[in-house]
Formats: sequence, structure tokens, C-alpha cells
Amino acid sequence: MINASIITIGDELLIGQVIDTNSAFIAQEMNKAGFGILRRVAVGDNKEEICKALDEEKVHADIILITGGLGPTADDITKPLLCEYFGGKMTVNEDALANVKHLFINVFKRPASYITERNLKQAEVPDNCTVIQNQKGTAPGMLFTQEAKGKEKIFISMPGVPHEMMSMMTADVIPVLLQKYNPSHIGHRTLLAAGVGESFLADMLQDFESRLPANMKLAYLPSYGMVRLRLSANGVSAAENNSELDKAFEQLQHIVKEYLVTDQDEPLEKAIGKLLTEHQKTVCTAESCTGGYIAHLLTAQPGSSIFYDGSVVSYSYRAKEDLLQVDKRLLEEHGAVSEEVVKQMAAGALKNIGSDYTIAVSGIMGPEGGMPGKPVGTVWICVGTKEKLTAQKFEFRFDRERNIRFTALNALLMLRKVILNDEF
Repeated sequence: MINASIITIGDELLIGQVIDTNSAFIAQEMNKAGFGILRRVAVGDNKEEICKALDEEKVHADIILITGGLGPTADDITKPLLCEYFGGKMTVNEDALANVKHLFINVFKRPASYITERNLKQAEVPDNCTVIQNQKGTAPGMLFTQEAKGKEKIFISMPGVPHEMMSMMTADVIPVLLQKYNPSHIGHRTLLAAGVGESFLADMLQDFESRLPANMKLAYLPSYGMVRLRLSANGVSAAENNSELDKAFEQLQHIVKEYLVTDQDEPLEKAIGKLLTEHQKTVCTAESCTGGYIAHLLTAQPGSSIFYDGSVVSYSYRAKEDLLQVDKRLLEEHGAVSEEVVKQMAAGALKNIGSDYTIAVSGIMGPEGGMPGKPVGTVWICVGTKEKLTAQKFEFRFDRERNIRFTALNALLMLRKVILNDEF
């Protein structure tokens, strides 16, 4: 397999000020094209560390992909460093210069006088690189070749600005690499399981894993009470590889069918949206402790207007009374975090919004607010229809963010059961 390493450059990555989304995108695109990712390395704006990373990665990888440090300011050291590293000298690339002027005048709609010397300097590149024009920004990409361990290695430097890098990666970098290499086919099949732990699944699948061919492996990806199972295989023939994967994936689904949520690599909220659309039904939400997070998950899905009607975020007692017609007496006697109140929240949402299904949640997310009998993490979730509502109590013992996420995901799982008539 042709392998690549990814080097991301920037102090902001090391101190956690900026999350590295570039590596994830590059890895996904390379994988889809049939290239393996050997390692992902993050280094700061430090000449010695960047050179060390380049030296190390070229020993192991065929392709080294670099992002960051190509801007016009003093802390952007990647371009002069690469010039020195590959033994070149800086020169103005006329195409890159024309691109800078075009972007400012025709795309950014700025007068020519607005272009500074720093901007023009972006068109300077090492004379021994192949320039990759940047259609979204002023910093061009650069391709270098160098021999290491008797093999020609390819180094490609791209800007760190995500939308610039993404455009360059898909429009230029991948096509260039595919012209040079004939990578093997890499295929994946992913399912989502819920209501079961990673260790329990591993015990269930022990025999299945032992029978997998050498070119195929199973990965466990747990997150917030659910586990994604990814089956991967690589081979020369895409047709044969896909055929083997499909057969093994069918067996995998059969083994875990009791816990299977979706046989696609998609989040639970997308699976719920597809299920509602398939049944031509809609849902609304009445949220207290999650503050609209369930609505956010559902409306983040394209086409959500087909299956999602709306939400009432009723955080206070008064909001519950005024917007959802929750009985004040129930609030005083049982508190907001109770079966009685969450059922009235659900009924009020159904009455006011008119959906086929509803979700209502009320709980104590923390870190404060716990009380005797209702510690932090206590949550009541109600789902159902006008004909029947069912409520369930949960006790999550995590931090505030995780309590909110676990509440939302369990609410969606309960809704799924109702839609599929597993519950009633």
C-alpha cells in the first residue's frame, strides 16, 4: 500500500487554541483515494522540530502532506524553511502573482492599491518546487520530490486555512497523486450499535473476528453510550474487495442485530431523520435541561424540515406553565424533574405544535442543583404520541456537557423504539 504521513504546523495547534480539522479531512480524502495514512504529526512554528518531522516521516512514508505556516506574517516559517530544506532559492512565480492580483481585484473586490507588499510576497516560492495554485487564497501550494531510502518521496505543502486546503486537496493534490501512483482499493463498512458496551460486543464478535481474512479488520469506535463498528479491507481489485466486505458485513449485522441502530456510517440523529421521513411522520421537542440541543441535532440534518416541526425550550417553571401548560401544582409537588411534569411537557408540545411524535426532557445537568433523591445527572425523558406517552428515568453521573449529550442520545433512542413499535 502507498502510505502517507500528515504534518500539521502551528503553535496554535499545540496549545489547543485551534482544533486540527485539517488532518481529519486529509486522511478521509486520501483513504477514499486508496492511500493509507501512516502517521499524523503536529509540530509548532519551530524550525528544528519541523525539519526533524520531515526527516522522520520521509523514512517511512511515500507521501508527506504538510499544512500550515504559509501566510504572510513573520510566524509563518514553512515556505522559507522548505526552500532551505530542499536546497532551492526563492523566486517570484508569475502565475502565483497573477493569482494574488486576481483574487484581490475580482474575488475579494478590492482595488489594486489595497494589495500590500506582504500580499505580493506570497507569490515567492522555491525555484525547485512545482507550484499548486490556490483558488481560494493567496498562498500557493508547493510540491517537492526527494529521494530517501532509494525511493522518490513526494512532499506537498498546503495552506493551513481549512477551506483553502480542502479546495486544493480535492481539486489538485489527489488528482496529482493518482496520476503518479496506482493505489490499492480501501473499503469500509460501518454500523452503529446502541444499548451495549464495547467489551460485550468484543466478546460477541470474538469468533467472527478470528475468521476474518488477513486483509480485513474490525475496529470498535465507542462514543456516548454507542459503538460504531467499522469493517475495513484493502485489495487490488475494487470489485473483489467490495464483494468480500459486503459478505462479512452482512454476517456482522446478523450477529449484532439486537443492538443495531443503522448499517450506515452516520450519527443517530441522521438515522432518526431518515426513519421519520420513511414513515412520513414528524417530531417536535420540549426541552428543559438540554436547552435545545436535541433540536440542534435534528435540524443539523439536511432536509430536517420534512420531519421536524419545532421546539419549546422551557427552562424555567414559568416557561413550562405558560408555553406547555404544565400544571403549577405538579411542579410544586413533584418538581420539574419528575415523571408527572415531563409527561405534561410532552403533551403540551404535541397539543401546541401538532406533530406525530414528541420528545420531552427535564433533568439536573450539574455541576450544581442536585438534591436528596435527585442527584446531579437525574433526568426524566418522555416520548410518544397523543395516544400514548412513556417516560423513563435516567441517572447520568458525568460532567454537564456529557450529561446533556447522553440525555439527547437516549431520548433519540427512545423515540426510535416508539417509531418501530418496539416499546408499545
